Amino acid sequence: MSAQFDFTDRVAVVTGSNGALGSAVATAFADAGATVAACDIVDIEGDDSLLEPRDSIRFYQGDFTDEADVRETMAHIVADHGRIDYLLNIAGTWRGGDPIEDTDVSQFDMLFAVNLKTMFLASKHALPALGETEGAIVSVSARSGLEGGSGDGIYRSTKAGVRILTETIAEENLGTVRANCVMPSVLDTPMNREMMTPSDEWVSPAEVARVMLFLCSDAASVTSGAAVPVYGEA
Repeated sequence: MSAQFDFTDRVAVVTGSNGALGSAVATAFADAGATVAACDIVDIEGDDSLLEPRDSIRFYQGDFTDEADVRETMAHIVADHGRIDYLLNIAGTWRGGDPIEDTDVSQFDMLFAVNLKTMFLASKHALPALGETEGAIVSVSARSGLEGGSGDGIYRSTKAGVRILTETIAEENLGTVRANCVMPSVLDTPMNREMMTPSDEWVSPAEVARVMLFLCSDAASVTSGAAVPVYGEA
């Protein structure tokens, strides 16, 4: 059985849109009929972008660790499309390998900026428009953010922060904006295939995107503040 979603006349903002997961999410929402405002610091026309341009996807380049950029981008999206219905906070990265005493503060700052600050700023500046449409936010936490672990504690901390901030946004916006997050483990992406031995248990970005479609749909109208596992058997 396959679920079908219809987001015609809806506007979905996707941060980190040009990466492996972001491009899958942007494409899934476009396929479901939404107008997608794809946001990334990487140019959609650049060699590092995995997102294929199409008529229903409008690209907005910006640094989502910078509040002025985020404020301006959200204002442009509302001016261009009149509304925001969904915010998909995908922007993020992974670094690890060093114990805390050997971790440089620059790595701490970078991970918290890319993984948590982008989610905070995008949510902050999209919430007024989302409140008008009674929309939804879905962010990306991680299975590893449920507990500490050796070597990538800073990354885990950022993803735990995404989950807590999701719960906070849900509580502060009861009855108007729903906020949920997904918790992947290892995703089947080109980067992960370069760094690790591929496994049949890895979950594809497209599979995660389908869960995010559900969380934005009316089928999940009673779900807010949830952290949804999307790691299958990985």
